[in-house]
Amino acid sequence: MILLNLLKSKIIAIVPAAGIGNRMQSSLPKQYIKIKNRTILEYTLKTLLLHPNIIRVIVSLNKKDNYFHKLPISSNIRITSVIGGKNRINSVLSGLKVKTSANWVIVHDAVRPCLSYEDLDKLISVIKINPIGAVLAKPVSDTIKYSDKTKQKFLYTISRKNLWHALTPQLFQINVLRYCLKKIIRDKINITDESSALEYYGHNPLLIIGNSRNIKITWPEDLLLAEFYLHNYSDYSIKKEIFS
Repeated sequence: MILLNLLKSKIIAIVPAAGIGNRMQSSLPKQYIKIKNRTILEYTLKTLLLHPNIIRVIVSLNKKDNYFHKLPISSNIRITSVIGGKNRINSVLSGLKVKTSANWVIVHDAVRPCLSYEDLDKLISVIKINPIGAVLAKPVSDTIKYSDKTKQKFLYTISRKNLWHALTPQLFQINVLRYCLKKIIRDKINITDESSALEYYGHNPLLIIGNSRNIKITWPEDLLLAEFYLHNYSDYSIKKEIFS
């Protein structure tokens, strides 16, 4: 019965892709930088399209985006694009306005092209045991320091016990996420991911340990690492078949 319920679960995925990515030192938004003739965004979307429970992938674009609709993947019948907002929260809410029969939503960074299908499936399996949702995360392994406001000297060291790097995708019950994001805007609270919105209003998503290869492309040197991961792990062969 549990397996049957999971198979019936309908999920939409929202990919906020309205950012510019100034830190990449590129004339292109970083999601359109290519790795082996495919854009970062294409790799990201292809992994989401692999999962049978994801019925639609919604890409939130910058209103001045002139790149997305030139990509072959933009014509996929399971992909919809919307105009995003100034901030990530607004872009996610734009995606949530699309009419759907789904009752779950995944939010995934446009510039995390190395997500494994195994992690995606592990996250989605939470639907059968938790009514709120879950977040992929990895434990903090570096020593964490706290600096003064000038960022010129350290004040103290923070214990890394029970500290985690939040990753994406993050999975939530769609009505709960929509409600919390709207309240966050109304209450003028600053957040950096969707889980923060739920946490602020008393919800506790499950923690799912994710693969450390699920990196976010932020700096130019990240491109080399992403290329290595995409070409040396089994998921890449699956994506390569879909691209052909």
